[in-house]
Amino acid sequence: MPGPVRGYPYEMPLLNRIRNFLASPQGRRVTEQGRRMASDPRSRQRARGFLARLRRR
Repeated sequence: MPGPVRGYPYEMPLLNRIRNFLASPQGRRVTEQGRRMASDPRSRQRARGFLARLRRR
């Protein structure tokens, strides 16, 4: 028997869980921390280097 089909009825619970997490105090804290890290030039440079290494593979 094949596994579950990806699509509307199967992915919605996951998206709802993500949406609920982002709306929670902890989710807002994590989102704000990500924004602060993304605004740091050193973090941006580190991310660019990481992506460049991935692209070379």
